[in-house]
Amino acid sequence: MAEKKTTAKSTKTAKKAVEVKSREDLQKELTAKQTEMLETRRSHRAGELVNPRAITQGRKEIARLKTAIRADELKGDK
Repeated sequence: MAEKKTTAKSTKTAKKAVEVKSREDLQKELTAKQTEMLETRRSHRAGELVNPRAITQGRKEIARLKTAIRADELKGDK
């Protein structure tokens, strides 16, 4: 008989934006990431950026922070 091959499905666990941070902490982290993003773009324009993927990662981190802040605002309104 032929043996059945078993394939293990990899389960990816998504990062959840639900953290125990206050809205003020999220705002501070957002401004820090935005400042970091400005520096990253500036170094990219100057040709000094070693890892251009940092721009994409930074944009996604900023979007996650904005989403978490907005979710907290909506949760507080109800």
